[in-house]
Amino acid sequence: MNAPAKPLAGLKVIELGTLIAGPFASRLCAEFGAEVIKIESPDGGDPLRKWRKLYEGTSLWWFVQARNKKSLTLNLKHPEGQEILKKLLAEADILIENFRPGVLEKLGLGWEVLHALNPKLVMVRLSGFGQTGPYKDQPGFGAVGESMGGLRYITGFEDRPPVRTGISIGDSIAALWGVIGALMALRHREVNGGLGQVVDVALYEAVFAMMESMVPEFDVFGFIRERTGNIMPGITPSSIHTAADGRHVQIGANGDAIFKRFMLGIGREDLANDPTLASNDGRDARRDELYGVIDRWVGSLPLDEVLAVLNRAEVPASRIFSAEDMFADPQFLAREMFLSAKLPDGKPFKMPGIVPKLSDTPGSTEWIGPELGEHNGEVLAGLGYSVEQVAALKADGAI
Repeated sequence: MNAPAKPLAGLKVIELGTLIAGPFASRLCAEFGAEVIKIESPDGGDPLRKWRKLYEGTSLWWFVQARNKKSLTLNLKHPEGQEILKKLLAEADILIENFRPGVLEKLGLGWEVLHALNPKLVMVRLSGFGQTGPYKDQPGFGAVGESMGGLRYITGFEDRPPVRTGISIGDSIAALWGVIGALMALRHREVNGGLGQVVDVALYEAVFAMMESMVPEFDVFGFIRERTGNIMPGITPSSIHTAADGRHVQIGANGDAIFKRFMLGIGREDLANDPTLASNDGRDARRDELYGVIDRWVGSLPLDEVLAVLNRAEVPASRIFSAEDMFADPQFLAREMFLSAKLPDGKPFKMPGIVPKLSDTPGSTEWIGPELGEHNGEVLAGLGYSVEQVAALKADGAI
């Protein structure tokens, strides 16, 4: 029995992106069946090919970020390179780009031109500050978006400067919004008989949209949320604690019934039955006292014993996982969160599994990130170019 088609099968996505936000968005499309053609500069391609840990000169991150994509090299400053891109976009469903606003317009490839070329095209534009406004022409990486969007201000401890998360979370959040916007635009196009449209995602807005109750709290109360370390202000208890063996655990016992089970589990019946601690507002008023109790209890036991007590009491908790922990964890393994693949020289390696899990039409990895220009012949042949024409384009510097 043949497997059902992936949910995005039949869609053609053209990626004009580098590094993180644009390429992550198109990666999600590729994992679920879209044909993704990644346009790269003939002069080295996406800089991500050389970021972080390299294996025989190529980033391991690249092999994941570009999986299932086809690499086509085009010189977009060359008339023939632009002509090839237009031919691709004339039959594409989605264009994903993360240039600084105005770059495509200077190349003669702005929205008005592309919309006239293909009225059904959905154009996802990912940039630091969006396509409008006084900051639109400024460069803006994910770190800038995280800073302006409010995330960096509240991350860290109150007596120290703001810190970053350990990954480029702002870029990744923007990519997710980009894909969501693209799918909504496709829904409008296909169900409501609409035309293609622009999905304009600013990195700072993508982060800002995740900032929970920050806006109304400031507007109504003049309250500015500050850095509070590992605790969740106003939600108690929820924090990270250190066990006797030096390992760390996140405990989220902020539900009313959960808190009571937690206190009973650690032998603090007095706190479990204290009516002033029966709801979150009462617990938050005694936050320092409660965290002191929990710190002392966790610090008196090795982590495995701490987790055993918490599991018996049905308290949400987890040790702080490293990559090494993940590789040995039965939940990660049961959910197939490590996929086996092979590097270009045949060496086996693991890459992250597919998220989300679809029951009937799951995503998959068909191939790892390709070599630069690996699919030039295939893609150009699909546009009607002969082998001789492709060779001439290469000799002329168009591809």
